[in-house]
Amino acid sequence: MTKAEKTRQFIIEKTAPIFNTKGYAGTSLSDITEATGLTKGSIYGNFANKDEVALAAFDYNLQTVQGIIRSEMNKQESVKEKLLVYVNVYNDFMKHSFPIGGCPILNTAIEADDTHPVLKKKVTDAIAAWKKNITGLVKQGIENKEFRKDVDPEQVALTIIALIEGGIMIRKITSSQAYKKSINEAIETIVHGLV
Repeated sequence: MTKAEKTRQFIIEKTAPIFNTKGYAGTSLSDITEATGLTKGSIYGNFANKDEVALAAFDYNLQTVQGIIRSEMNKQESVKEKLLVYVNVYNDFMKHSFPIGGCPILNTAIEADDTHPVLKKKVTDAIAAWKKNITGLVKQGIENKEFRKDVDPEQVALTIIALIEGGIMIRKITSSQAYKKSINEAIETIVHGLV
């Protein structure tokens, strides 16, 4: 890795938690320089503008979450256990190296839906990839005869994603552990009902 690549990576790692917590609009250039200890010139010597830093920070946060999920899934044998990884990780994301600020998909989607088309596209792509992954797992479960033939993989995927993201939002707003538990139980019911 070149010195420029190391500096760029350093900036991304230091600003990713800020963008994930404060959002794009809430993150200022002074937040970026304060977090990195670098000057404005150093930041813009490595990135064209704040947009570029924000996009890289989103990618970094998303890859962190995807890495956690992938690592936990690799420990599981059955497709059912792999799907339940989502419940386990999102239920207790503090025990994993989850990005500061929580789920980057939810955080970014809320802010970027009407204000930042490029970030919105990144979130849209992330959800599409997530849906594709879950759909693929459910199809594999059907092929392995682990799940019923009449299961609709896409519907299962969309429902799980909606419950996870909606659950995160409800938990953030209400701080209710009971709501979190109830939503996680709903996801578990769906997964157990595939058999």
